[in-house]
Amino acid sequence: MPEEGQNLNELRKEFQDKKKELSKLRSTLNSQNSEKEKAYRELKSVRDKIRDRQDKIKVFKKERDGLTKQVKKFKKERDEFNKIVKEKSGQKREVDKKKQELFSKTDIQGNPSSIKREILQLETKIETEVIPFSTEKQLNKKIKELKSQLKKLDALGDAWKEISSTSSDFSESRKKAEEAHKKVQEFAGQSQGKHEEINKLFEEVKSFKKEEQPFVEKHLKLKVGYENTRREVEEIQKRVKELAKSLNEEDERDYKSKARERTDEVKEKMKKRQKLSTEDILAFQAIKN
Repeated sequence: MPEEGQNLNELRKEFQDKKKELSKLRSTLNSQNSEKEKAYRELKSVRDKIRDRQDKIKVFKKERDGLTKQVKKFKKERDEFNKIVKEKSGQKREVDKKKQELFSKTDIQGNPSSIKREILQLETKIETEVIPFSTEKQLNKKIKELKSQLKKLDALGDAWKEISSTSSDFSESRKKAEEAHKKVQEFAGQSQGKHEEINKLFEEVKSFKKEEQPFVEKHLKLKVGYENTRREVEEIQKRVKELAKSLNEEDERDYKSKARERTDEVKEKMKKRQKLSTEDILAFQAIKN
């Protein structure tokens, strides 16, 4: 039945008005959705930039921490070698003093390794180069003198070995300490570079966060407006369906009422044995069905 207090014409007028209102609201809803999606894309673009920087910060932090570990490792090595150098420096001073004492007691200068190297160079020169006989004699004389020095140094035995070993150990430890120090500087420089990159990225994130806020507010405002319109569309759509159903039921009742009236007329004709028209027959069949 039509709603109480409303006749059929009022229902039809409301139905048409609501359909027009629904059409306008749907258009508004589509427009609001487009604006909302555009605002979301703008917001997402800024958030993607923030996420990209944050991902890089994680990578750089991991790399920086790895470099910091290397710095600590080589600092420890450097300090250990410096400690050894400090310990061996006293030993080296003692053997240097012993070396001077040995040399003061003999007419020998140099060390076995350098003397052997010089002998080899002179012998190679004589064997491979074309030189005057007088020059060759001088070189052979020099070789003889060097071999004599080498023989005297070898006679010093353990004393010279101690001098050579201590000097070699001291030089090797100092070299390793210097190499470790270079590694400390190298990795510390790289670590500092990563740290500066991280700080730069943090500043960019901070800047993008400020840029993000207006987009957040804009998107939220458009989303709220869209949801309000959507709910309004649903309410009006529901009312339009109710009206359509009511009007359909009323039209059907009106049709059946008219059909019954026509059927009564047909029955009356049949009683009076009057001729029935095609319309009379159809109306009679319709009411029977």
